[in-house]
Amino acid sequence: MASMIFSTSSVISPSSQPCGSFVSIDSRYKISVRNNTVKCKLVEPLKYDNGKPCIPVLNDQMLPNFFSLKQDTVRQNDTRLRIFSGTANPALSQEIACYMGLDLGKIKIKRFADGEIYVQLQESVRGCDVYLVQPTCPPANENLMELLIMIDACRRASAKNITAVIPYFGYARADRKTQGRESIAAKLVANLITEAGANRVLACDLHSGQSMGYFDIPVDHVYGQPVILDYLASKIISSNDLVVVSPDVGGVARARAFAKKLSDAPLAIVDKRRHGHNVAEVMNLIGDVRGKVAVMVDDMIDTAGTIAKGAALLHQEGAREVYACSTHAVFSPPAIERLSSGLFQEVIITNTIPVMEQNYFPQLTVLSVANLLGETIWRVHDDCSGTFESYSSLGID
Repeated sequence: MASMIFSTSSVISPSSQPCGSFVSIDSRYKISVRNNTVKCKLVEPLKYDNGKPCIPVLNDQMLPNFFSLKQDTVRQNDTRLRIFSGTANPALSQEIACYMGLDLGKIKIKRFADGEIYVQLQESVRGCDVYLVQPTCPPANENLMELLIMIDACRRASAKNITAVIPYFGYARADRKTQGRESIAAKLVANLITEAGANRVLACDLHSGQSMGYFDIPVDHVYGQPVILDYLASKIISSNDLVVVSPDVGGVARARAFAKKLSDAPLAIVDKRRHGHNVAEVMNLIGDVRGKVAVMVDDMIDTAGTIAKGAALLHQEGAREVYACSTHAVFSPPAIERLSSGLFQEVIITNTIPVMEQNYFPQLTVLSVANLLGETIWRVHDDCSGTFESYSSLGID
């Protein structure tokens, strides 16, 4: 019988600690950064003689050794790659830099008394490939404007290429007109980022795939679900007792791809009828969950209304346990009250959006996507393919 390994629940939170470190908030909660399979290798710094770099003389004996240098050594000494962090999620930015063996670029960001944002790069980026890590999470408008000004500062400082690394892309839900006289804000924001001077966008788990088409520049779209799958693989549960649940019809493709990775588990769908923004009403359940462990999969949790009502329905239909898995934890009120009400055995999220300490609750587990984004940045910088199976592809069309 096929089975997965499941471990006990713990509360994990992003932090700026070095890769793989563990720290404690208090006696109740633990914070850890969960890394992927690729480890951060630290290489000794260049040695200088009398203040000048030592340049070897290449001959027949030295050439083989010279060309056998490890890629990691070349990477760390690559001065053409710079990573800067905005104020939205500095802990994640630091983890990405740690994974890549680099230091974050020096940047000055401040607010004037009237709320205007000031950005100044504290080091030269002329001719460099610059990566700006800034999710447009709440406060969305503040963080978006900060990202635009950062891009403009890099463009005016003669950066060669500017990549906006957006772990969470705000306004992604406004990707179409569902009724008359509505705006398509996702397209507007894409235009703003492009016009500000970005040459490329790296985003994680966009709300819908068509959002990539709103950009007139290349978009690298990676999925955070493999990080969650890696965590679920550490728990013990029979595959015969597992069912993957989509909280709505729109997430069926995501849930189907997720179920395929979990020993091709069966799929169930919650039929949801929405009467307004952030207001959902569950109507029916398609599939069998009686006596099984249900894993609900979604791209984000905002007010948790959809996923909480879905979990209540699953319990009514006889589900033994319910797990909630989501990449983006927006956690708008009253999400914490709903998620910590006892409906869920565990709520598994990633750190694309920082979670405030007061929003921790015993069932919460936060996984880090730093290695995922760091490896993607390396591949983009090295002009390699970004579609590496263990990180970015879930087979979602």
